[in-house]
Formats: sequence, structure tokens, C-alpha cells
Amino acid sequence: MENYFIIHGSFSSPFSNWFSWLHDFIQSEGKQVYVPDFPSGVGLQNYENWSRLLEYYVDLGLITENTTIIAHSIAPVFVSKFLTKHKIKVKKCIFVCGFNHYLGIDKEYDAVNESMYFDELEEVKNYSKEIVCFYSDNDPYVKYEVEKEFANTVATKQILMPKAGHINAESGYDTFEKIVAYL
Repeated sequence: MENYFIIHGSFSSPFSNWFSWLHDFIQSEGKQVYVPDFPSGVGLQNYENWSRLLEYYVDLGLITENTTIIAHSIAPVFVSKFLTKHKIKVKKCIFVCGFNHYLGIDKEYDAVNESMYFDELEEVKNYSKEIVCFYSDNDPYVKYEVEKEFANTVATKQILMPKAGHINAESGYDTFEKIVAYL
């Protein structure tokens, strides 16, 4: 059965940004959608804790070759690492403002993001038939070049959204209608 997962980023929640809106949209189409609440904050957010939660869904048989994963900010690299390390194939990944090996946001973000990074990023292409990357040219947290490099490494389709910031509520994205075309 086809299903969807929406994965939030650092210091975020399933109820922030456009995630609730997208959840409701997907559900209104009669499809299953999950928005896990990953541990957030220094000392709580790390690859091991996030991985443990996603493994729960794998054990339930909910992440399969019919799954589409939508991930924002640090979550795209987390998903890439998770799929690669666990050798799990999914139908599609939609990554928004993804990045890897980037330090310099601030001390707290760097501390929680660093465990997510990994060197075999391009390997995720073996575990997803399609990878769509959205990114912006004026993200206040992650440099354009870093998001572009991430997209160049993994994407089968790239969408540059000019002047869209971090494509989050702070940038005016409580809804994200452009993503619907790629579901």
C-alpha cells in the first residue's frame, strides 16, 4: 500500500512549518501519512535517536518500496543515511533545503546536526527510484552552494525556489502548494 512520511528538521516538530498542511492534504486524498515526532534539541537529537524511531516504522512494515518520504532541512541527509545504512528501498524522496557536512549555522544547530552527516551520500540513489530536491537561493541558515551541492549529489529532479528562505514558516511557508505536484 502506498504511504507517505513527513520528517521534520532540527529544533522542529511535526506541527511546524507546512507539515500539518501537507499531512491534511495527503490524508484528504485518502492516503496514509505519518509525521513522526523526532527528539529535538541538544542532547536529544542525534542520528541514533532518530534512527531508533524510524526503525519502529520499519519493523511495523510501514516503510516499503511504496513509501514516499518528504524531509526538510537536516532530515534529507538523515533519511539518506538511514536508507543507505539499513539498505531500505523506497518509492520516492522529496527533500527540501537538504544539506550535508555543513557547520556554521550556530553552536547548537551544529551540535545536533553533525551526527546526521555521512560520506556516502550519493549511495541513497540506490534506495530511491526518484529524488526531488527543493532549495532556495537565499536560505538564512544554509548557504545556497551547500544546498545546491546536496541536490547535485542526490537529485533526479531539482527545483530552485528563488527568494524562498529556508522554505519554512519563518519564510512564509505555512503551506507549500508547489510540493503537491511531486507527490
